[in-house]
Amino acid sequence: MLALKQALSIVSTKNLGSSWNPSDEGSLVAWWQNKVGITLTPSTTRVESWIDSGPEAFDMVQATALEKPDYNSTTGVLTFDSSNSQSLQMQDQISIAGEFTIGIRLRPSSFNNAILGDNTTGNEYFKYTTDSNIRIKIDGGTANINLDSGVFGDDYLVITRNASDILSLYQNGTLQTTTATLSGTSDIDAIGIRATNVNPYSGDISEIQIYNSTSAALIANINNRLSNL
Repeated sequence: MLALKQALSIVSTKNLGSSWNPSDEGSLVAWWQNKVGITLTPSTTRVESWIDSGPEAFDMVQATALEKPDYNSTTGVLTFDSSNSQSLQMQDQISIAGEFTIGIRLRPSSFNNAILGDNTTGNEYFKYTTDSNIRIKIDGGTANINLDSGVFGDDYLVITRNASDILSLYQNGTLQTTTATLSGTSDIDAIGIRATNVNPYSGDISEIQIYNSTSAALIANINNRLSNL
């Protein structure tokens, strides 16, 4: 297990602009990058692995044929089918005890589905509960964040936790009014599933970024990048 603490991170957020890259950030934990690091089962469009473009090599893999998501090489979109429990998982574990920022470009096709989770440790996940609510569980504690209006669709989402353990959600660059307070160590070792093999995700994912810091500049840069995928 790798514990990633905010106190140990080095934040080097550049000014907002097209030249910014997640790897510019000293607090980058993992980056499953659009159109990069995808390995397919030969002669298929099924994903065997999604290699981490971040510094710690948190590579996501899937060995079971039916559980491999589909890949569109033109758009870089991975499509997960919940009826086959499609997901990607890693042998290591991301553990973040303090601040974090998570950016995701995705489009769900159903709800009550895990986006990110830990498939070996219970009660650790980020998931859609309904078409207007995201639930976060950390160390068994629960936080629910609702959209101000409308529903989730083809979105870029940013979820943050600050030094006061306050969770916030941005949908397509807009900060939502609802916040929640949740402390503890957030554990992640899977995309599209949570412990144990439940709430599989259904829909598309284009990119995921995870940092062990948060700031207005970082959030703005993530939103800008994800909006252009």
